Amino acid sequence: MLKPKSRWIVKKSDQTIIDSLAKDLNITHLTASLLVNRGLDTVEDARYFLFGEKSEFHDPFLLKDMDKAVERINEAIEKQEPILVFGDYDADGVSSTTVMMKALDELGANADYYIPNRFTEGYGPNEKAFRSAADSGVGLIITVDTGISALHEATVAKELGIDLIITDHHEPGPVLPDAFAIIHPKLEDSVYPFKDLAGVGVAFKVAHALLGRIPEHLLEFAAIGTIADLVPLMGENRLIALRGIEKLKSSQTHGLNALLKLAKTDRSSIDEETIGFMIGPRVNAAGRLGSADPAVQLMMTQDPEEAMMLAEEIDSINKERQNIVSQIAEEAVAEVEMNYPIQDNSVLVVGKEDWNAGVIGIVASKLVEKYYRPTIVLSFDKEKGLAKGSARSIAGFDLFKNLSTCRDILPHFGGHPMAAGMTLNLSDVDDLRARLNTLAKEQLKEEDLVPVSHIDASIEVKEITIETINELGMLSPYGVSNPKPKVMINEANISTLRKIGADQSHLKLALEEEGTVIDGIGFGFGHLHDHISPSSKLSVIGELSINEWNNIKKPQIFLRDVAVKSWQLFDFRGLKRLEKLPDMIPGDHIKWILFNPDLKNKFSPIIGDSLEVVTADDQAQQIELDQSYVVLLDLPPSKEILENLFSGKNPGRVYVHFYKESSDFFTTMPTREHFKWFYAFLAKKGPFDLKRYGDDLAKHRGWTKETVDFMSQVFFELDFVKINNGFISLEENVPKRDLTESKTYQHKVQAFTLENELLYSSYEQLKNWFDQFIQESVKNEEAIIQWI
Repeated sequence: MLKPKSRWIVKKSDQTIIDSLAKDLNITHLTASLLVNRGLDTVEDARYFLFGEKSEFHDPFLLKDMDKAVERINEAIEKQEPILVFGDYDADGVSSTTVMMKALDELGANADYYIPNRFTEGYGPNEKAFRSAADSGVGLIITVDTGISALHEATVAKELGIDLIITDHHEPGPVLPDAFAIIHPKLEDSVYPFKDLAGVGVAFKVAHALLGRIPEHLLEFAAIGTIADLVPLMGENRLIALRGIEKLKSSQTHGLNALLKLAKTDRSSIDEETIGFMIGPRVNAAGRLGSADPAVQLMMTQDPEEAMMLAEEIDSINKERQNIVSQIAEEAVAEVEMNYPIQDNSVLVVGKEDWNAGVIGIVASKLVEKYYRPTIVLSFDKEKGLAKGSARSIAGFDLFKNLSTCRDILPHFGGHPMAAGMTLNLSDVDDLRARLNTLAKEQLKEEDLVPVSHIDASIEVKEITIETINELGMLSPYGVSNPKPKVMINEANISTLRKIGADQSHLKLALEEEGTVIDGIGFGFGHLHDHISPSSKLSVIGELSINEWNNIKKPQIFLRDVAVKSWQLFDFRGLKRLEKLPDMIPGDHIKWILFNPDLKNKFSPIIGDSLEVVTADDQAQQIELDQSYVVLLDLPPSKEILENLFSGKNPGRVYVHFYKESSDFFTTMPTREHFKWFYAFLAKKGPFDLKRYGDDLAKHRGWTKETVDFMSQVFFELDFVKINNGFISLEENVPKRDLTESKTYQHKVQAFTLENELLYSSYEQLKNWFDQFIQESVKNEEAIIQWI
């Protein structure tokens, strides 16, 4: 058995609907099932999603206050009234600022932008910035990707005579800011058809309304913020991402081109991962470590030389950010392990002085990935007595909702169900931790704290073809609510299995079903090689792709998790260095079984006190083995004791070493012809001196001295001979008896047979023998896979 690292939940959809979609759209059943899993269960919805038929952006004026906001902005443009675009420092905020600024510049507005410094001002609008804007003659402030929680700042703006237009997408609180206009798709009385726009999506809608047309030239920026902010890539977000990626492939923006060149990106291969893993992190880096202004300048500049200079600066900042994240993550893990172990904490709240507030969100994500707990990482400022935090959650624990119950100690916070940011007094951190853990205990079951892998379909190897994988590509771009398809291959035969990579940290395998083979690669899975026995049937989940090498294309699966449902046999027979055994067998629930008590002194120094000596059948029957890793250290005295040990039980694994100090297998097992010749020899020669001439006799016959002694002892037990002072001679008038009546003969045959069947049998023969007695449990499968 090999347990998966997550709970596998396989979605089951209505087969009738799947069949209908596959037929009407001329697509595979796999693609049809993926569409149904995403809620696209009508031909019309599926066709719209796949082929973009009738794809249109919604009318921006369906957003509440849009007409009012556009009228006020146009008035400011006409009067050349200074306008301030107030943005945010992440990729969504930077791209939102860019979209709004480009639209205003295009209309000839007297506009500038302002992004607060994460470290000196914190998140969102602030009074000092608003007062500074008023002193500069600004009469209109437009927030992008921020502002829905700025209750105080809205009041300040009104007092200063500034009209405030808020464009945002974060969760609205129970009380809204008293602003001139609020453009937000999630307002309670909003009739806008799509609620999940990113901040840049809302800014794009304002640009659409201001320009009177769809601003196609701004789609590349809208795609960056939409994908980087991890909003659902369905509906209008999918349209933004899809069209934006295409625009990015032929972008004329100097800054983006410089970034792509620096990242050595092939334009034709640009996709959502290019944005999510190359562009997004670099744009985010500037605001995480300092000012986000260089990121906006990068997108706004018309000078290619300046663009390359800014791109290099941002790339350098990103590398610095990676080093800082690595260091803080290491310290945060130590904090959890030492002070807030997951056994006692369903929500992790950790913090430290001097942790960079700009990267703690990334660290929180890393802790969620490692521990699968809702996590808040805080940066302590002891001089001010404040803690700035960033939070990430798991399914089943709504961060925004739960943090909302703590508003009395969270003077400033905002976010989504899965992510949030906050500021609180240092003195309230322990209280926050206690409250959230109490809430989590009420809302989360034990199984909720085990990572979940949602699987789109269980498929057979023969279904995986290049044509099928190409068709799946029509579902991209992938993201939240439209994840990259994850499939399961259930209990396939292992064709090949090996470690690869300079440090042997990766796993390369081939799975086979009914003659069809698919390659698989698991990055970071190399350690599992020694936990998968050669005869196991392997279940895997992962993402399908096409591997092209030397112009040859082959399907492959990128492994995300693996499992072996049934018990596994590991063959350590012949291992010379016994001291290696404890390091070769993982886990805590290990049963070390020894049959020969005389060997206890040999194994105790290696195994310790956990060694169990089993000498009788009733002892073997009583040992509990379910899910245990059972190690058979030495050869048992009989197969019966093994049968009693394993019969009807369900071990997770069996490791056989079967140590034996001396082997009976490689000594001669005399046949009846051997015995017949020896008897005739004694009848002819009379008394024979075994001590003096036994070796000569053995050499003459090509036997060993042990063989001669063995046959002599068997004859003696059957009363065929008498032995006196080493001389052996036949008894007279002895009745016929069979060799099997001799205890020595029985023991020899039993030992010979036992070694033949257990110690010197093939792996397959040994596995088949154990299979007769080990009762596999269906609970194994249920523990690995759930169907929904």
